[in-house]
Amino acid sequence: MKLSQFWFLMENEFGKTYSKVLARDLVLSEFGNITALEAIDRGEKVADVWDAVCAMQDVPPERRWGPDIPPKP
Repeated sequence: MKLSQFWFLMENEFGKTYSKVLARDLVLSEFGNITALEAIDRGEKVADVWDAVCAMQDVPPERRWGPDIPPKP
């Protein structure tokens, strides 16, 4: 997963403003009690960080990959 996809999914699930707050403030025990931004900066896989955020926020599995986007014509 690319960082841009992480932000797309964060904004889609939590909104533009709250997604930034979560990434900055939500402590992820899975990575040693650091935030999502700190985990990404440390070099953790972005997909693993996204999964950890989803788990902490109880995002159901069917919403973890965002909305279906129709292909371009």
